Amino acid sequence: MFNFLFGNKNLSSYLKSGAIVIDVRSGAEFDTGSALGAKNIPLNTLESRTEEIKASGKPVITCCRSGTRSEQARSILHDAGLDVINGGSWKAVERAINKL
Repeated sequence: MFNFLFGNKNLSSYLKSGAIVIDVRSGAEFDTGSALGAKNIPLNTLESRTEEIKASGKPVITCCRSGTRSEQARSILHDAGLDVINGGSWKAVERAINKL
């Protein structure tokens, strides 16, 4: 429940399995910096793009600035039937990518 505050121990295993990283911040926020390889799908457009995300056939890691919006995104995608975890902040995801 508090993975967005303390980090998600499954993050590295999801990254190693080829998960896609979805950054749900606004486009303007995303342009200021993002995790390597992250795809920007703002939270307010996420529900309309779940089929596109499902079509990838990959697990998903959500991220944002602090982990709050990415938890909302995780819930939306989980309810849509996707294998998804909240990676927390995009900087936490970036650190995990750099450790691989």
